[in-house]
Amino acid sequence: MNPRILARIYKAGNHNFLLSRSGLICRNIILSSTNWRKFSDSLPKGNLGIFKSPLSSVAMVQEDVLATQVLPVDTKRLGTLQAVPVSGDVLDDFTVKINEATEDGKSVQSAAEQLRASDIPVAFPTETVYGLGADATRSSAVRGIYKAKKRPVDNPLIVHFASLRQLRALLNGQKHSDKDSADDSSGTPDPIPNIYKPLIEKYWPGPLTILLNNPANSPLAPEVTAGLSTFGARMPRHPLALALIKLADVPVAAPSANASTKPSPTAAEHVAYDLDGRLETILDGGPCDVGVESTVVDGLSQPPLILRPGGISIEQLRSCPGWENVQVGYKNAAETGSQPRAPGMKYRHYSPKATVVLFEASKLPPANAGLQEYLGPTKRLGVVRTKNWALEPDHDQQKIQRLPASSTPNEPSERQPQGSSGFEGLFRSLEKIQPLGQKLQIHECNHGGLGFKVYDIFIGPDPASVARGVFAALRELDRQDVETILVEGIDDSRGDTAAAVMNRLRKAAEIKIAS
Repeated sequence: MNPRILARIYKAGNHNFLLSRSGLICRNIILSSTNWRKFSDSLPKGNLGIFKSPLSSVAMVQEDVLATQVLPVDTKRLGTLQAVPVSGDVLDDFTVKINEATEDGKSVQSAAEQLRASDIPVAFPTETVYGLGADATRSSAVRGIYKAKKRPVDNPLIVHFASLRQLRALLNGQKHSDKDSADDSSGTPDPIPNIYKPLIEKYWPGPLTILLNNPANSPLAPEVTAGLSTFGARMPRHPLALALIKLADVPVAAPSANASTKPSPTAAEHVAYDLDGRLETILDGGPCDVGVESTVVDGLSQPPLILRPGGISIEQLRSCPGWENVQVGYKNAAETGSQPRAPGMKYRHYSPKATVVLFEASKLPPANAGLQEYLGPTKRLGVVRTKNWALEPDHDQQKIQRLPASSTPNEPSERQPQGSSGFEGLFRSLEKIQPLGQKLQIHECNHGGLGFKVYDIFIGPDPASVARGVFAALRELDRQDVETILVEGIDDSRGDTAAAVMNRLRKAAEIKIAS
């Protein structure tokens, strides 16, 4: 067995058999070493086979359990990144010098090598959420993403680039960006459509994904586009993500690093909770700044469309030439019956195990007696408050617990100035992200002789705070084993950050209570 594989799970019908290095565990029965040797001798050579001994023969499917490492990386000790602009503020390329004397530098170098050579994806932070990355040009590596997340194969992936030079190389049919034809100064036509250049100049690196035609000689693996003729491209703003992609020297396909349908991960601990045993490496760069995924835009349509709301608002887009008439092209519910053009359009997303009940912005919370309507057998109820709710249930006592320090920031970070696409301010902005300061309040209630607990989290009144805190709050309440989560919505007319948050919450909610 590969030393990085801790165990293998063999699935046979409705039964799971765990083969570890010390023996086979089957429904709490540990077989003897003699029987384990018999079992190991009969293991299938491929993914499918027959379990012959010591149990009766059944068809089996193999699934490896990997040793997952969470590697902290302090970006201040990572090394140096030096921008190489061609003109103005456009980030065409950059150089990176990793400090190999630090564990931080060694961790990123190792992760970059895994991206180049391994079929097991690597988790890493971006400014939006944590991503699950693989070499976008190798089918076996991209399939590793779908396998780890258990993601539907018709849900396309966004491709992340470290520079415009790298993006141009791919659009010219090249896997790597170290060839002369990838240079925009070579006299060949620029393969990046002109419609996107005002957005790139103003918002890259940043939380914006642009839809591009996949070239006929594209090196992208077909699994990236899920059969579409287009793909989404993004340049993340997080210096750790940029350094990782630059060192790997391959375009990196990377959806959010969570199990499919679950809340997006804004901290490394969220990734580990969902994907422990399915990955080898999680780079821990601290909590994410934005907290919701990138805005996805389609400039190939007329008028241009927003396919997914995110970190760049419609007002910001309309400030750019050619985008004055950009339209909303997404829905606030999962779209069915067609293949999604961008991630997050078709399937239910962002959902914890608990049932989510979303109250639109102006809807008051239920009275104390009304809380009982949402109670299940365990009598545990979660509440996420934003602006107007002041939950004060009748209670015998109140316990207060501080949430995990890495869950989410509690103060707005110092954002990179719009219009600046270089690296200045990237490290400074990360230093402003602070651990979560809100507290989980546990109210032990008794109403009409019925005892129950309310797990209450306040995540802040403004859209930016809500965006950074909502996924972490849903995950924390899941960890507390609540059965239902009541969420106070925010006014989605307050800008696209609010619209992005409400878009995610409406897709997560099983019950929606309108104003």
